[in-house]
Amino acid sequence: MPDQVVVTDDDGVRIVRMNRPEKKNALTQPMYAEMTRALREAEGSDTIRCVIFAGSPGAFCAGSDISDFQKRAEGGLKPITVDFLHALVRNPKPLVAAVDGLAIGIGTTMLLHCDYVVAASGAIFATPFTKLGLIPEAASSLLGPMRLGYARAFALLVMGRSMSAEDAKASGLVNAVVDPAALETTALQAAREIAALPTGAVALARKLLRGNLDDLIRRVDTEAMYFRERLQSEEARAAFAAFLARKK
Repeated sequence: MPDQVVVTDDDGVRIVRMNRPEKKNALTQPMYAEMTRALREAEGSDTIRCVIFAGSPGAFCAGSDISDFQKRAEGGLKPITVDFLHALVRNPKPLVAAVDGLAIGIGTTMLLHCDYVVAASGAIFATPFTKLGLIPEAASSLLGPMRLGYARAFALLVMGRSMSAEDAKASGLVNAVVDPAALETTALQAAREIAALPTGAVALARKLLRGNLDDLIRRVDTEAMYFRERLQSEEARAAFAAFLARKK
């Protein structure tokens, strides 16, 4: 079985590629762990100056793998998702994303932590948390209204309405929309442009732009607490059962 997260380094740019195309890159706990490792390793590296998140053609990330997530929750095991989110928030290196096709759940909310997002023209962004009886995560309940405005954030995060690539650009979630064939080249070009800038100046400017990271960590942890509670709710159990039944 091929690696489900492929990490490569290219002239100061680390590319973290979700590589589970048969499941549209739905993230399992081992995938979260590998992505966390890749971020923390980049944090401690003097040679890595920018990180790109990428998926596969037609699918950036379909969110967390529900069956994997549910099994871990039912077994009383702590999801590794929070470790990944902490690494995402604390990561000092600029983050770029190359989004093609589906960006669902955390596939969308992780973009709120990215500094530059390139989307293919057919990309779709959606966060159907409440439809599953759950709540938004990844500090999106804080960053969403800040980045998108309350009205757009409510429609996306609570109502579960999807956004097209152009809508996402208009809302401020995405920087550029390009033809799918140009997606990764454009993202890599942006990452190299960032990597070529003076490292110290970029780090300080990014720190000032992002504000108090402790607030983000607290929101990640608060959301995670409520998320775990919601997983045990009757609403979530019924929604998960219906979802899994449709998948069979």
